[in-house]
Amino acid sequence: MRITRGRGNLVITAALAAVVGLASSAAAVASNTTVTATPQTTTVGAPVQLHASVACASDPGGGLGVTFFDGGNLLATVPVTPSGQADFSTTFTAGTHTITAAYNGNETCDASNGTTTVEVTAAPTPPSTIPGYCLLACGGLINFSTGNITNYIHM
Repeated sequence: MRITRGRGNLVITAALAAVVGLASSAAAVASNTTVTATPQTTTVGAPVQLHASVACASDPGGGLGVTFFDGGNLLATVPVTPSGQADFSTTFTAGTHTITAAYNGNETCDASNGTTTVEVTAAPTPPSTIPGYCLLACGGLINFSTGNITNYIHM
């Protein structure tokens, strides 16, 4: 942008000062973000509840909320309540997942982040059923195999 001398300089300077003032809030205070995953150990496809808690001397609500990441992959951005809570539910593939909850800050609270891990294993394969009498131990709740039974009614 080219600025020339004249009466418009005052307007451009005032607008630039307003933008810089919004981008770097001098009144913002430090925040602290923690994140938990429930459950922290699970199997593929099972839901995991991610919970971020933002502590700030001011109201951490509003702003851009909390962004959840799985390593470098964006999961979601969710709003933060005035009490500093943000929740998101998701599923994962097998492996160790490093979860980051990044609080994006607002006009009164600085940005902060926290991490946790989630261990995900492949779902176990159920054992094959074994013919014969089997209760609980053969892969099924109840499994009966009786062979060929013929009912004879004698009169």
